[in-house]
Amino acid sequence: MKKFALSFFIATLITGCASVKMESNELSDKAKKFPAPSNGNSGLYIYRDSTLGAALKKDIWVDGKCIGESAPKVFFYTEVAGGKEHVVATESEFSPNELSILVEAGKNYFIRQFIKFGVFVGGADLEIISEEKGKTAVEKLELAKAGTCSK
Repeated sequence: MKKFALSFFIATLITGCASVKMESNELSDKAKKFPAPSNGNSGLYIYRDSTLGAALKKDIWVDGKCIGESAPKVFFYTEVAGGKEHVVATESEFSPNELSILVEAGKNYFIRQFIKFGVFVGGADLEIISEEKGKTAVEKLELAKAGTCSK
């Protein structure tokens, strides 16, 4: 396992960091003010703050709709209908990993995407983060353009 982990780490260093299309600094700064979602909706901040697997881009979907392809140090913001359960998914090594979240209208929610070791390539997973920790993380990241997925 140590040899695999070392190989994965070296491959990540050699291939460099993945990059995705970014929104303007103006839009990014506006999203980082964490405004209340529009009437009847909830806001989802989905972010990737670690550099593990820096060369990997991973798709993110909400209710089957492409949100975008993530890279290190980026976030996405989208609104969903409040008072409902929504499924956030990310591509992983063999099949998507999914997270269900019941949201309340008028609130923002924070979901962290993280890379984990896999058998052949790194996979991705999701976790719900507290508002306080989520805001702190997102403030250090930049807003990626939504709507482009690899699959």
